[in-house]
Amino acid sequence: MKYFALFYDVVENFAERRKPYRERHLQLVREAHDRGHIPLAGALGDPPNGALLVFRVEDVSIVENFARNDPYVTQGVVTRWEVKPWNVVVGVLL
Repeated sequence: MKYFALFYDVVENFAERRKPYRERHLQLVREAHDRGHIPLAGALGDPPNGALLVFRVEDVSIVENFARNDPYVTQGVVTRWEVKPWNVVVGVLL
């Protein structure tokens, strides 16, 4: 399995503007977590001004498909997303 970091850039006032889509987004995250694909995920900043989702999967296409189908992306509260391979040097996420 490989690690990938999915970064989200978001709109101004993200905490408020994500509300209509939050429950569906969290459902997708929980489902991916239950499959073992997302060990960690959450908003960055206080108040939130971005997000980071860590994936542990065989292929980057799983991460890309997740992002393309995330309501935060499809509804425009994520303005840009990027996937980067993450070469873990210390520690293990189970």
